[in-house]
Amino acid sequence: MEMISEQRIDASRGKIWEALNDTEILKNSMPGCESFESTGENSFEAKITVKVGPVKAKFKFNVNLTDIDPPNGYTINGEGQGGAAGFAKGSASVNLTEDGSATILAYNVKANVGGKLAQLGARLIDGAARKMADEFFGNFIGIMSGDSSASEPAPSDTAATQQPASVPKWVWITAAVLALAIIFRAFA
Repeated sequence: MEMISEQRIDASRGKIWEALNDTEILKNSMPGCESFESTGENSFEAKITVKVGPVKAKFKFNVNLTDIDPPNGYTINGEGQGGAAGFAKGSASVNLTEDGSATILAYNVKANVGGKLAQLGARLIDGAARKMADEFFGNFIGIMSGDSSASEPAPSDTAATQQPASVPKWVWITAAVLALAIIFRAFA
C-alpha cells in the first residue's frame, strides 16, 4: 500500500522542521494519540487509539528516523501492534521545500497492514485513513498558525465517512507516520 501527497503550510521550512521534531506538537496533532515519547536518539514510541467502523483498538508504534537531512527531510521507519486488531509496518519519506514564505511538505508512505482492521474493506479503511490524515494536518497547521484550540489533543474516535479511491488501506500508519514524519520529524 502506498500514499503520496503534499501539503502547503504557511510557515518557513525551518519552523516546520522544528515542529516536526517537537514531540508535544506531534502528539497534539495526531488523532487519538495518548502518548508520544522519545526512546533514544531518533527513536520514538507512540500510543494511539484508532476506531474504524466497528473496530476500536489501541496501537503501540515504535518509530526510527533515518536519512536525516535538516531542514530538508528524513525517512521514518516504524511498526505498530494493536493486539487482535492487527499490525502495521511501513516507512515514509518526508521532504520539505521552500515555496516563498511557505513550505511544501511532501511525503511518500509505504505500509503493510494485517489483522481485523485490514479485513474491514478498502472503502471503510480508506475513508478513515483520509479523515485521520486531514485531522492531523488540520491540527498541525492550526498549531503552526498559533490557533490555541488546535493544540488540544485530537479526539480518538475516527469514523469513516468518505471512501476516496486514491487512499490506500493503512489507517493507523497514516496518523502515526504522518505525525512522526509530518505528517505523522516528518508521519511526518
